[in-house]
Order: sequence, then structure tokens, then C-alpha cells
Amino acid sequence: MAGPCSARLQGDVAAFSAALRTLVNNPQFSDVMFVVGQEQQKVFAHRCVLACRCQVFRGMLSQAPVGSQDSSSSIPPQGPFILGNVQPEVFLAVIEFLYTNSVTLNSHIALEVLTSSVEYGLQDLCKLCVKFIKDTLSVEQVCEALQAAVTYGQVDLQQHCLAFIEGCTAAVVRTQGFRELSDVVLARVLRSDRLAADELDLVQAVREWAHVSSAVLERPVPEVAALPVRELRLPLLAPSELVTLESYNQQDLLIPVENIAAAWRAHALRRGSGVPSRLCRPRRGTRPRDHHRHLEPHAK
Repeated sequence: MAGPCSARLQGDVAAFSAALRTLVNNPQFSDVMFVVGQEQQKVFAHRCVLACRCQVFRGMLSQAPVGSQDSSSSIPPQGPFILGNVQPEVFLAVIEFLYTNSVTLNSHIALEVLTSSVEYGLQDLCKLCVKFIKDTLSVEQVCEALQAAVTYGQVDLQQHCLAFIEGCTAAVVRTQGFRELSDVVLARVLRSDRLAADELDLVQAVREWAHVSSAVLERPVPEVAALPVRELRLPLLAPSELVTLESYNQQDLLIPVENIAAAWRAHALRRGSGVPSRLCRPRRGTRPRDHHRHLEPHAK
């Protein structure tokens, strides 16, 4: 006699997801409330959903009420939980994902949802955010996206953003996002051989970035710019351009004197002696100068 058979059968996933979507921010039957953002918007949720979908929420919702003598109290806190540093739209996107395993994104919130996905340990939501950001990347947003990618260790997004910047460097360096890059990320950008901009334009872009960073951080220009300036390829500039550079440099001391002296030495010796080889290598967007042919053997 044959033994009993068993099987796991699945119904309509879309209908199930749609039904759960009706519970998003629905006060009916909710048992926990959040007060979100400066607007202090109320967001309603169900602790069983949050706890089973997210370890961070599980920990938050398992804590004993303030003043309780019993840390293992079986009465979980009702809230409200105050989340003042997140936009309501961003938090609702996270809640939507927890209930439906899908998320509604737009270019205004995608990076902040990515931030929240990292904070809440939601790897699948993080992947959806990265895909959306890559698919909708723009000149205005690419630097902010690159900064976020570096901050949160998203290597694939970093590479995608850098390739985008390499394709339209001249436009990117004029954006507000470029001026808001950290020194570490800007230096990483400047290491690329494929930037589609001339070195003189890159020097000017770094100068503008440094003055903004100096004002924001309340630190001297040479101090905030120390790391990116190491990646400027001064030996590529013509003598007349170095003269102009020295004139500007007397005003803000952006570039160490020894860096400029090394560029002059490369001209005098007709080779990149004493200069790291990467600083003598023309980029994709470098305008040709007569002296570049003397640097070519050194750049190989």
C-alpha cells in the first residue's frame, strides 16, 4: 500500500501581494505606530510583519517598555516610535517592501531608500535600489550616487557610476554633486585614465571643489584638498599653463610647491623624472601638447 503523498502548491502570488499592500500604513488592526520625519507623520504597521521580515525591527519591537522592571516582558511596546531623521516617503517605501517584497521608487528618494535598506539590513531591497539607481542615473545625480556607493560598499554601483562619469566628465564636474564629494571619493575619480576632460579643466574643477569644501568644513584649502591634489597630472600641462597655475596658486596654496616644481622639472629634463608614472599618463580627454611625446616612454 502506497504511503501518503504531499506537495506544496502555490496560489496567485500577485493577489497575495495585493492583499498585503492594503495593510501598508493602514490603522485598522495595526498594533504599532511610528512618527516619521520633521512633518511628524504617523505611519501604522503590524509588528508581526515587521518582526518576521526585519531583524532590526524585531529587536526594536522586542524591547521592554520604558520603566518596565522585566526585560523579558511579554507585552511589546506600542510606540509611538519617533523616527525624526527619515522622510516619510522613504520610510513608507521600506514598509511597502516589508509587506509586499516590492517597492515603488523615484529618483528623489532612491538614494535615501538605499541608505535605509543598509541601516535595516534589507539586502534584497538594497539590490532593488541599486538596480533602479543604475537604470536612471543622470549627470546631476551620479556623484551623489557614487558617494553613497562608496559609503555603503556597493562595488558594482561604484563601477557603474565611475564609468558614467568617465563618459561625460566635463558636464559632471560642473554639478553641485561634484562639489559635495568627499576628498576620498574625488581622489578615486581623479585616478581614472578615462576621464573625458583636459587636465587644466580638472585642476580648475578641483580648485572650485576645494573652496566649497573649505567653507563647509571650516578648514584651509590646502588641508581639505591634500588627497585629491595628489592625483592631478601637472606634467601634462604646457609651460604657459603652469605659469598661470602658479599665479592662481599664490592666492589659495591649493597645490604644494613641490608638485609644481616636479612638473617644471619634467619639462626641463624632457622626461617625467621623479614623477610617478601615472601623473605623466594622458587621460582619454587630455588635449595633446607638444611635450607629451617626451613623457610617453616614461608612461609605458
